Amino acid sequence: MRILMISDVYFPRVNGVSTSIQTFRRELQALGHQVTLIVPDYGAAQDDDGDVIRIRSRQVLLDPEDRLMQRRAVLDHLPALKERGYDLVHIQTPFVAHYLGLRLARELNVPVVESYHTFFEEYLFHYIPFLPRRWLRAVARGFSRRQCNAIQGVIVPSSAMLEVLRGYRVTAEAAVIPTGIELADFAAGDGAAFRVRYDIAAQRPTLVFVGRVAFEKNIDFLLRMLLRVRQEIADILLVIAGQGPAEGHLRSLVTRLGLEDNVRFIGYLGRDGALQGCYAGGDIFVFASRTETQGLVLLEAMALGVPVVSTAVMGTRDVLHAGEGAVIAPEEEQPFADAVVALLREPERRAQLAPTARAYAATWAAPLLARRLADYYAQVTTEWAEEEADEPRSDVYHY
Repeated sequence: MRILMISDVYFPRVNGVSTSIQTFRRELQALGHQVTLIVPDYGAAQDDDGDVIRIRSRQVLLDPEDRLMQRRAVLDHLPALKERGYDLVHIQTPFVAHYLGLRLARELNVPVVESYHTFFEEYLFHYIPFLPRRWLRAVARGFSRRQCNAIQGVIVPSSAMLEVLRGYRVTAEAAVIPTGIELADFAAGDGAAFRVRYDIAAQRPTLVFVGRVAFEKNIDFLLRMLLRVRQEIADILLVIAGQGPAEGHLRSLVTRLGLEDNVRFIGYLGRDGALQGCYAGGDIFVFASRTETQGLVLLEAMALGVPVVSTAVMGTRDVLHAGEGAVIAPEEEQPFADAVVALLREPERRAQLAPTARAYAATWAAPLLARRLADYYAQVTTEWAEEEADEPRSDVYHY
């Protein structure tokens, strides 16, 4: 099958959407499918293969990490794309890529599906704080409903996200297909080397958070929770690996809470061993995001045998199961802190959770989930062809 993907974000922009696209694309290619990807040019040379098309783009107002692709620059590729004979367009993000994806699908006369990666209802007000939260939520719901109902199929990473979309009155065909993890990439991590590199004593109790340092990740909660852990374990350390727009706010909060000796910001880490070492260097991985549509970092930690203490909200509800390498805690500072302290004080229990975590993460292997996505593509294209044969339509896409 020939698949044309289009996205408003991709590497070097590091986030879950970029990781999901890369993972699925790699696995679909391994299954013998051809996957062309249209993404922004970020102005720096990238080690792309020949099926990645970089598009001239400009910076996004209020969000300097992202780029807006130039519409005309995408459409300039249409003649060459038509010659390739694509079977389906897969839109990955809801901004410029959504509308251009619809246009490309119409021009190529193929069906279109879209992944719904981000819980925008609980996201926008962090970045547009000068508008009322209620109004932004209404806008996000209407925006999502119109976009999802304009396509042939919606792909969501969790059942919780599908429930949300059905609540928005999204009636389009939908499938729950989470992103898998590349188990080979997380088979081992040198935690001891990580601790040496960052001058963390071998026996120091250490918690790790990996992810975009963004307001919606609820890292504020982890810091306030850490204050309670410190009352029981004075030398506790929280390592925050990642970068993002909330970093300045969080550094200020660390200072206000007097946690300067208990928190370490270390920035983004490459998947060349540095990230794996960070996970493995922690005694526990902690997480409390309210907006995750899946939570790949939880699975990455568990694949390395690192037990997780986390809330189970939205997509993390599907990922986490108590005892399967994880302890589920409420979003309340004291109970969450109690769960962390108890696990830190029970090394035997952490040792028991490690093999369970690895075994559970293996059930989320990327090749298995890529096959599910390929099967869904086949279902959508078959249904599309049957509908077109029964009643050819010229007004399928509404945008």
